[in-house]
Amino acid sequence: MNYYALQVKTRGEEKYIKLFKALHPEITVPVYFPQRALDIRRRGKIIHTKAAVFPGYIFIELDRDDSILNHHWAFRRTEGFYRFLRSNQDIVPLADRDLEMVLHFIKQTGSIAGKSRVTFDENSKIVVIEGPLSGLEGKIIKVDKRKGRAKIKLDLYDDSFTIDLAFEVLETAPQK
Repeated sequence: MNYYALQVKTRGEEKYIKLFKALHPEITVPVYFPQRALDIRRRGKIIHTKAAVFPGYIFIELDRDDSILNHHWAFRRTEGFYRFLRSNQDIVPLADRDLEMVLHFIKQTGSIAGKSRVTFDENSKIVVIEGPLSGLEGKIIKVDKRKGRAKIKLDLYDDSFTIDLAFEVLETAPQK
């Protein structure tokens, strides 16, 4: 399988996917928009929200036999499209670290990355038991225990950005 990244209007990813599927029902390629669940406290109330893992990007999956050139004009003509990654003239599938990162959120977490389950060791270092943060320990740059969030640094092509992922702390039995 080859995975391609499309840059679309930020916060318009879901709208783009719906519009594309309505305009081109004959094209049945899988389209992914990884999201994360966060609980935000505003004025003392907790609000459950969803946000993009990769803001402004969606991903399509094609068989190795199926060329992106068969479908690229349909994607380009849909409102909200900005460009293919690397560029519209140099459309290349995701590879190496970029592919691993995208597949981590597409395959491992499903459509929405929920809360990870973590503990903290004797040195107050985070230890991920399960969830979207597993495998990303080296990318964690900040942990906020009070809010239950870990800030991680993600790279996609030449772009670097940080996102927050939620976690819940599991209480461990005291060591004897």
